[in-house]
Amino acid sequence: MKKDDPVKIEGPLKADALRILQGVPGFTAVRSGSLTQPDVTLTVADRETRLLVEFKSRANAATAWQMVHIARSHPGIPLLLVANESTAEAREILREHGVALVDGMGNADISLPGLLVAIDGTRTPTRTPTEHPPTRLRGKAGVAAQALLLEPEREWGVQELAERSRISTALAHRVLTRLEREGVMEVGGAGPSRVRRVTDRAALLDLWAEEAVERSARTTVFVLAPNPRQLITTIAQRLDQSSTPYAVTGGAAALFMAPFVTAVPAATIWLTSAEPPRVVVETLHARRVDEGYNVILLQEKNDSPLAFSEQRGEIRFANRFRVYADLLRESQRGREQAEHLRAEVIGF
Repeated sequence: MKKDDPVKIEGPLKADALRILQGVPGFTAVRSGSLTQPDVTLTVADRETRLLVEFKSRANAATAWQMVHIARSHPGIPLLLVANESTAEAREILREHGVALVDGMGNADISLPGLLVAIDGTRTPTRTPTEHPPTRLRGKAGVAAQALLLEPEREWGVQELAERSRISTALAHRVLTRLEREGVMEVGGAGPSRVRRVTDRAALLDLWAEEAVERSARTTVFVLAPNPRQLITTIAQRLDQSSTPYAVTGGAAALFMAPFVTAVPAATIWLTSAEPPRVVVETLHARRVDEGYNVILLQEKNDSPLAFSEQRGEIRFANRFRVYADLLRESQRGREQAEHLRAEVIGF
């Protein structure tokens, strides 16, 4: 595509899709045809390409995986997702799997015959007043998502999920309803016997990891130890001796679960919110510091990061999905370690 070549997309496009496509510099979008003949054509410099076009109000990680599955079921026909807004994780998944994207935030990532567009968005998406935010998979709702990931073959009723996750039946119902709508669960039965089962584990994991942002209190300390492994073992022993609930996560957990790098800048430990940081610092024989720390103590008010933690030898670790999500947020090679853990331990 030359700089001044016009780009035309024509077909039975929805009004919102038209608006978003027309906002891309050099693009013309035209509605034609009918939904019974949903052919969309891309024309660049008199060259026509048949397209599949999907429109979504909001594209998250689960949406992105839906698009990947659609693209795989139509080999040879490029897929373009048009969305009012998209998350960074969704854009990354789409890019990795060759699905084109244009959104209302100004993002455009298109690699199609005769057309290559890469634009980073800066706009705020428009929303209608009637839109209600979905139940985010964080906090207690995130615990339900982890329960589903830990037993993906199980058929879940609302009551069973509520009991396994220790949440209300109302919240369990909202989580299941949302995941059904996101296309990561299928429904069977009706009435009291209605159950749901996970159909796309990868999409569920990415969706939860994307939204599992905890508003945690953070305490940084220094604990004397000769090496990272001994540091973590020492912390575990001292917390166990004081009966303090904890779970090792992030790079410190990955060092034991799926060794990848020898350097762990700081060991990250989730603690129960009931324990005052001052008491924990004393228990660890630690020194509070703002710089040069080797331990990060995290606390979340509802203790959800401790859910489904597991004992391995002398040490208690966060469950593998929690470790993965926390690794994604570590600044030093965290994503690289997360992908290694996903491949070696999680497996999907």
